Amino acid sequence: MAELHELSAVGLRDALRTGTVSAREAAGHFLDRIGAENPHLGAFITVTAEQARKDAAAADELHARAGRDGTELPPLHGLPVAFKDLTDVAGVVTTHGSAALDHRPALADGALPAVLKGAGVVSLGKTQVPEFGLTAYSENRIAPPSRNPYALSRSSGGSSGGSAAAVAAGLLPFAPGSDGGGSVRIPAAACGLVGLKPGRGLVPAGESTGDPAGLVVTGPLARSAADAALMLDALVPAESGAPGAPGPHGPAGTAGAGYLELTAQDPRKLRIGVSLDSPWQNIFPFTPEREALDALAAGIGLLEAAGHETMEAAVRYDNRYPAAFTTAWTAAVGSARIAPQREALLTPLTRTFRRRAQQRSAAKLNESLAFLRLFQRDTIAQYSAWDLMLMPALAQTPRPVGWFTGAAHGDGYWPAAEWAGDADGDYRKQCEYAPWSSMVNVCGLPAISIPVHWTGGAKGAGLPMGIQLIGPMGSEALLLQVAAQLGH
Repeated sequence: MAELHELSAVGLRDALRTGTVSAREAAGHFLDRIGAENPHLGAFITVTAEQARKDAAAADELHARAGRDGTELPPLHGLPVAFKDLTDVAGVVTTHGSAALDHRPALADGALPAVLKGAGVVSLGKTQVPEFGLTAYSENRIAPPSRNPYALSRSSGGSSGGSAAAVAAGLLPFAPGSDGGGSVRIPAAACGLVGLKPGRGLVPAGESTGDPAGLVVTGPLARSAADAALMLDALVPAESGAPGAPGPHGPAGTAGAGYLELTAQDPRKLRIGVSLDSPWQNIFPFTPEREALDALAAGIGLLEAAGHETMEAAVRYDNRYPAAFTTAWTAAVGSARIAPQREALLTPLTRTFRRRAQQRSAAKLNESLAFLRLFQRDTIAQYSAWDLMLMPALAQTPRPVGWFTGAAHGDGYWPAAEWAGDADGDYRKQCEYAPWSSMVNVCGLPAISIPVHWTGGAKGAGLPMGIQLIGPMGSEALLLQVAAQLGH
C-alpha cells in the first residue's frame, strides 16, 4: 500500500471507511509529516496534535459502532484537514495573522469548521495566512512565512497559502480555503493544485463577516478534481437546495448525483473564450511573463485535444473598477477592533488601508458597492458569449518570499525582519501578479485554477503554472469535469 500521504483524499476516504486504515493511524501519520516538514515550510501556525488524536480516537469508536449496529459514518469520516487561521476552531487560538490582536482560544467553532467536523473530519490545526487575509502572499508578523514546497525560496501564495503548501507537500490530503479576491485560486496555482472558487451563495459556510460586497466564499484546495469534488459534496450536500447544487434542486439531469459522481463524467463540448484582458491593466499596466503564456498555450492545447473549441475573446472592463474593488475589499479592516496602542504592530499594508477605510465616508462605500453591481452585470453579459472563459491563473511565476513586502533577508516576518513601508507598491505588485482573480469574486461566478505547466518542462521540475477557467453560475460540476478531463 502507498504511504498514506501519497493516497488521494478519495482513496484515503475509502481506506478509512473500510477500516483498512484507522483514523488514529491517519492522524498520526499526517502529524508526523507536519512535525518533519513544517519547520522549513511554515504551513502551520498552530498544530493541535493532542486534540486531533482525541478526535481520531472518537472517530474510530464511531467506526466500531457502525460495524456492530450499522451506525452511518459521516461522508468525510476520519479525514485529516486544517483550517486557515482566519476562522474560529473551538479551543484553538485564532490569530488572523496579526500581531495587533490578543490571541485567545475561540469559544466555539465557526461555520466552516462546524460543517466539516459534522462531516467527520479531524482537524490537525490552523494554517498560515496574511494579516486579515488581505494579500496574495502568506507572510505576517507572528510566524514564519508559508513557503512553496517546490522551491522554498518562493511564496506559496495567499491568502490560503499555508493550506495550499500543506496539501502540496503531503501534510494534508486536502483542505478548505476561502477566496475573496483569488485566495483559493492564487495559492493553488502557485503550488500546483486544483483550487475551486464556488459561485456566490453555493457554500453557506463562508468567511463573509464584514464583507459588504459578498466577495468571500469557501472552496477546496486539492491535488485532483475528484478530491476537490469530495470536499464540495460535504460543503454543499445534494439535499441542501442551494442554487447550483447537484441533486433534485440542481442542474437538469443531475438528480441523485453529487459533485464527485458528476466529476467522473465527461463534459459536453465547449466554446471557450481566451482573454488576457484585466480590469487592472489601465491603472497597473503589466506584461504576462513567458511562463504564464506558456501555461495558457498548454491549457489551450489540452482543451482542444479534448475536443473543445477555443477562440480569442475581447473583454472590456470599466476603468472605475480598481478603486471600487479596493474600497470594498478593505472596508472590513477599517472596522476591525484593534486597540490604538497596538496599531503600530500592523503590517504597513494593513495599517495604510485601515486608515484609508476609516477616513472614507459611508456614502463612498455605498457608491463603490453600487458600481460593482453594475460591473457584475456588464461583465457577466460579456462572458455569456462563451461557455467558459480561459486565462492564465497568474501573470508571473510564484514570487520570492519577501518580494511583495521588501522584507529584509526574505524572512518575511517580524521581529526577525523589518518590513518596508511601501503599502501601495506592495498592492500594485499583487495586482500585477494576479490580475485575473478579483473580478470573478465581484461577479460571484465559479472559477477553477488547474495546473497545466511546469517551468522545468516536466511535472515536479521547476515551478508549477496554471490556467483559470471561469464559468456561469451553477457551473461548478462542469469546471470540475474539465479539470478531471485535463488530467487532474
